[in-house]
Amino acid sequence: MAGVGTTQSPLVTQPTNVGPAQTGTGQTLGATAFLSLLTTELQHQDPLNPMDSTQSVTQLAQFQALQSQVTLADSFQSFQNTFQVSQAASLIGLTVAVNTTDGAGNTSTQTGVVSGIQVVNGSPEFALTGSNGQVITGSNGSVQLFQMNQITAIVPTGSSNSSSGG
Repeated sequence: MAGVGTTQSPLVTQPTNVGPAQTGTGQTLGATAFLSLLTTELQHQDPLNPMDSTQSVTQLAQFQALQSQVTLADSFQSFQNTFQVSQAASLIGLTVAVNTTDGAGNTSTQTGVVSGIQVVNGSPEFALTGSNGQVITGSNGSVQLFQMNQITAIVPTGSSNSSSGG
């Protein structure tokens, strides 16, 4: 009967042909996968050689630690998104230069006054008003939105130079 415990253990705890479980948030092992593994381990344990109770407590503690890490990561992501929106809102009324890439892959710099902020999928995007007083639009005629990582320069308030080259 000792052979039952030795054949189950490598199958459950040391998979050789399966990589780490991936979740949508990029965690190595999600809560669902962890519970699934724990349940499978409990279902396939040798009744004559049950799992040590300290091992169960250790695994439950690991599960709680995993949940705490996921909660902390979610909270930090929420804070980061809020901070980015706050930073973007502080740009309203300022002149900025942004790098843009057209459909052919050509990069150019556009300069304009940040006229509005819109949050898209948790990330702030902003519209620019050009020197002609019109909102900059894309090739399809809709308002072109820029991301924070496209900013190459912020022109100081009071500066008369609004055509920045980079």
